[in-house]
Amino acid sequence: MRKVIITVAPTGNVPTKKDTPYVPITPEEIAADVFKCYQAGASVAHIHTRGEDGKPAVNINITREIVERIREKCDIIIQLSTGARGGTEYERGECLELKPEMASLSTGSSNFPTSVNSNSPQLIEYLGKKMIENGVKPEIEAFDVAMITNIGFYLKNGTLKPPLQFNLVMNVPGSISGTPKNLLHMYELLPKDATFTVMGVGKAHVDMITMGIILGGNVRVGLEDVLVYSYETGELATNLMLVERAAKIIRDLGHEVATVQEARKILGLSR
Repeated sequence: MRKVIITVAPTGNVPTKKDTPYVPITPEEIAADVFKCYQAGASVAHIHTRGEDGKPAVNINITREIVERIREKCDIIIQLSTGARGGTEYERGECLELKPEMASLSTGSSNFPTSVNSNSPQLIEYLGKKMIENGVKPEIEAFDVAMITNIGFYLKNGTLKPPLQFNLVMNVPGSISGTPKNLLHMYELLPKDATFTVMGVGKAHVDMITMGIILGGNVRVGLEDVLVYSYETGELATNLMLVERAAKIIRDLGHEVATVQEARKILGLSR
């Protein structure tokens, strides 16, 4: 029976309290939400930092507080975001000084709905090597096909080291759409020894995570990716609801939800 990792992405850069009252913004809110999700089966927490104004921020002190508050509650694997919406290019790597177990790394540029997800080759090399220096395992955020197919270049120049972990980011407007055919194509391009996670934005969410499990992968859920639990009724989601639904899908497909220690083993983390 296979163990499947659930990653929760509780906050992201986009949702505000006006969009949903359930999105956690402050360090205290984020830590409390992550702990509930940990109790429900999440073993990885993908963390974004917000400033006092609620907007995306690069602030190592706030990020440190989030990490410390989570650590006080549980030993979930913390994965910090180096994503494009928070701070200038090289500021995005400041959080790596905190030496989280994991961090996100996009290996190319793509489009968001109203802006560019900008990741120059120089920035990718800087972030990847900084992760190696700090003992941080990168999760390669693949928003499109080229973010997988150009991996060989970064393996050759020492930016990345195998085995690799991918997050297949499906259905972000402006990037690859979340269809079964597209997900299968992305999956078939992965290196043979790679582990992978699948997420789907918006209405593609349930289809993509279910197919990801069927293909042998892990799943990511959370308010960063989807705000609505039921598009039929319009019911808003909470992070806990999304984790609980993912856990049910995993079990209904005949698998088990990975514990934190099992997730560390699957991902090759040393802690």
